[in-house]
Amino acid sequence: MSGQSLTIHTTGLRKEFGAKAAVADLSLQVGKGEVFGFLGPNGAGKTTSVKMLLGLTQPTAGTAVLLGQPLGHRETRAKIGFLPEHFRFHEWLRAGEFLDLHGRLYGMSRAARTAVIPDLLALVGLADRADTKLQAFSKGMLQRIGLAQALLNDPELVFLDEPTSGLDPLGRLLVRDIIDGLRAEGTTVFLNSHLLGEVEKTCDRVAFIRDGRILQTISLHDPEARVQVTLRVGEPTPQLLTDLAQFGEHVGLSRHNGRVHLTLPHESHLPALANWLVQHNYTLYELIPQRLSLEDRFLQIVGSDSGDGVTR
Repeated sequence: MSGQSLTIHTTGLRKEFGAKAAVADLSLQVGKGEVFGFLGPNGAGKTTSVKMLLGLTQPTAGTAVLLGQPLGHRETRAKIGFLPEHFRFHEWLRAGEFLDLHGRLYGMSRAARTAVIPDLLALVGLADRADTKLQAFSKGMLQRIGLAQALLNDPELVFLDEPTSGLDPLGRLLVRDIIDGLRAEGTTVFLNSHLLGEVEKTCDRVAFIRDGRILQTISLHDPEARVQVTLRVGEPTPQLLTDLAQFGEHVGLSRHNGRVHLTLPHESHLPALANWLVQHNYTLYELIPQRLSLEDRFLQIVGSDSGDGVTR
């Protein structure tokens, strides 16, 4: 990924609060037009990382470039949209007034605001709610008007923090379609969500963060993706589990049903695994390959003892 095609490029970004490092080492490369997921358990440092990238808090160390400029560059910040997870909008304003206010904060002309606001309301399914006060909006409707606000300035980079929170399945589909449209237009989307199924359907790549460090970044469209295999053999032994490590990793025996689980680097390793079992006189009753879900990868990379969720 060349430097010219990067929207976000950080190296060793660090943030300390007193003696505590909230972010120890944030090193990322996010390409133009990419939908990039940011995943980690509670307390992993995701919120602080996003605040640094937005210029809302200053890093203690490290470097970062957004849209070709260093963090905090005023003109560059005008090209960024942001939907925070926790927001309190002006509930006494009507939906159209709310967007008009934010358009003025962006420095948009009256003509530009008048042209774009009806289109954005239609995009998020609120075309008939322009004159409705936000205090009458449901949580899902507020989420959608917040998304419209994040897109008001026709941004080149959008940060979306839990954009489908409070939305029903149709609302989540609408957000997914909007993100697909942004990708098609070349807009970069930096997405944080605990709904791994939504992330898996939406993102091109994801980074896993824990204890303020990026553990791994993976592509969700990798044809060489690893495969999880479930085996049922006659009388599995501890030696079998040891020997299977030559084929893959995360080898284990389920105490519940006696099946063996392991992860292969690619499905092309399946024939060799089956042949080895037969040649070593194991009776093979089942061999079930399955592509790893994003949840499986999250648990393998971040760990299953990572707290009470996969957001912060």
